[in-house]
Amino acid sequence: MNPPVHSARQPDADKPLSRQAFLQAGTLMLTASYCAEELFADPPEPAVRIGLVTDLHYAAKPPAGTRHYRETPAKLAEAAKQFRRDRPDFLVELGDLIDAAESVELEQQYLATINEQFSGLCERRHYVLGNHCVDTLTKDEFLQAVGQPKSYDSFDFGGIHFVVLDSCFRSDGEPYGRKNFKWTDANLPAAELEWLDADLKANDKPTVVFAHQRLDEAGRHSVNNRAEVRAILESGGHVLAVFQGHSHHNDLNQINNIHYCTLAAMVEGSGAESNGYSVLEIDSRGTIRLTGFRRQESYRWPAVG
Repeated sequence: MNPPVHSARQPDADKPLSRQAFLQAGTLMLTASYCAEELFADPPEPAVRIGLVTDLHYAAKPPAGTRHYRETPAKLAEAAKQFRRDRPDFLVELGDLIDAAESVELEQQYLATINEQFSGLCERRHYVLGNHCVDTLTKDEFLQAVGQPKSYDSFDFGGIHFVVLDSCFRSDGEPYGRKNFKWTDANLPAAELEWLDADLKANDKPTVVFAHQRLDEAGRHSVNNRAEVRAILESGGHVLAVFQGHSHHNDLNQINNIHYCTLAAMVEGSGAESNGYSVLEIDSRGTIRLTGFRRQESYRWPAVG
C-alpha cells in the first residue's frame, strides 16, 4: 500500500539554525532535489492501459438506500470522456453491470440498455460476472447478450497475462442463475480451481487477475474458498495484483506479495461527485499505477512477486 504523504515542517524564521540543523537542512535540500529529478523524469510508456468500472447496477427503478440505479448511464458517460482521452487498450467491467429485475424480460432490457452504452466505449471488453448479473438471468443468457464466450478465461496483452475469474457458484458447485442462490455463498468450483492452477503454471508472464467477489478479507462479500484460491495465485509466482469489486468501497491489502485492490462502486450515491472509475497502467518496469476518478482512490506500487 502506498506510504502516507507527510508535508515538510517549516523551520522557525526568527531562530538561527544550529550547525546540526544546518547540515540536516542541506541534506533535505539534496534529497528534495533528487526526488524532484525522479518526479519530473519521463516515466516509461505503459505496456498496457485498461479502463476499469465496477458495480454499475443499472436498473430503471427508484433509488434504494445509497444506490441510484437510474444515474448510472450519466456516470458512465462521464467515464467515457476520460477513457476517450486516455485511450485504454481494453475495458474491464468487474461485475454487477445490472441490478435485479422481477422478470427475465425486464432484466434483459436493463442489460441491453446499459451494454449498448458500455460496448460503444471500446471495441475490446471483458466482463466479470457479478451476483446481480445472474439474479434473474442464467450465465449463458448474460454472456450471450454481451458477446463473451466464457465466464472465466485468460488472455495475454502487452506482455502481461490476465485472468478473469467467476465466483458465482454455490458451495455445492451449482452455478448462480434464476434466483437459485444466496449472494453470500460465493465459491470457485473444483473445475475452475483446476483450470486456474494449470493456467498459471503454464504462464511465465507477470499476471493480473480480475474478480467480482473479494479474495482477500473474510466477510459477507468474500469468496468462501478464498484461501484455496490465494494459494493457487501465490504458487504461480507471477501474480502482481487482483482487482475486485462487490463491497462497493475502496480498499487495498497486500497478502504474500500480491496486492488485492477493491474498487468503488459506480452506483453508490447521487450526482457526478459520487461517481467512481479508474484507469490502470502497467509500465515496462513492472510498476502498477491506478488513477482513480471521483470517489475512486489512486494507487501506485512497484510490482512484486
